[in-house]
Amino acid sequence: MEWDQLGHAEDWILFEENIGESLSIDETSLSQGELYTVVTNKAGRGRKGTLIAMVKGVDSEKVSDVLLRITSRKRNQVKEITLDMAASMQKIARRCFPNALQVTDRFHVQKLAVEALQELRIKHRWEAIEQENKEIELSKELDKTYVLERLENGDTFKQLLARSRYLLFKHENKWTPSQHKRAEILFKYYPDLKQAYDLCRELSSIYEKTKIKELAYTRLAQWYNKVEKSGFKSFNTIANTIQNNYLTILNYFVNRSTNASAESFNAKIKAFRSQFRGVRNVDFFLYRLSKIYA
Repeated sequence: MEWDQLGHAEDWILFEENIGESLSIDETSLSQGELYTVVTNKAGRGRKGTLIAMVKGVDSEKVSDVLLRITSRKRNQVKEITLDMAASMQKIARRCFPNALQVTDRFHVQKLAVEALQELRIKHRWEAIEQENKEIELSKELDKTYVLERLENGDTFKQLLARSRYLLFKHENKWTPSQHKRAEILFKYYPDLKQAYDLCRELSSIYEKTKIKELAYTRLAQWYNKVEKSGFKSFNTIANTIQNNYLTILNYFVNRSTNASAESFNAKIKAFRSQFRGVRNVDFFLYRLSKIYA
């Protein structure tokens, strides 16, 4: 009851003494889908001194108004801030930390590519299910017993596409022998999935192996051209997203900073929340968070 932030805790909490040169900004959910914008100091490493601010909602104006309570001298000391591709996050960073280099998290970019690949796999799976249903109906009309067509590894087409989900997330060097066999069959019958998988792996390779910003720009441009030639609608959406955010995406290759610390902090909040079986009293929950991480 003596906490100095109790009066406004449900809307925002702020610890300007924890500000540092390298920050992360992300959003998290406390209870019932209620979102909070969280600003953390990477130097805190998930311990005391990590939490700088938590603001209810993701509205850029509201979050900025809270962060602007920090003195301009301290805000101008921030050299780098990692974030996702949300326009609101970029607006907050630009307004509150004008001297900071904005870095788009590489994993958000790669996640978009993987989601486009999975979207293509799911499309083929629905087509396989539809084809199977048609064959079953035809067998009934002809009064014949329907026999499932099985592939070399014992999968049906429907099963092949369903069971290939996890192998498409991984590099082929990490596939098990059965996944190697499944991938070989999958790419034989669905060459467009092979092409989309190669595009995903190439994007990952650019992030993993490129050390120089200028070289990364060239390689991303070449990857963009390949996407355009592929004709995949979902990949074109990613390419356009990269084109619209290329400046902050390329900033990753300056210090190779990611938003992993923010994701880790979000995981700590969720674990803390599950430990107490949800958030019944938001003020008290934030008070406990501040005692541990601020």
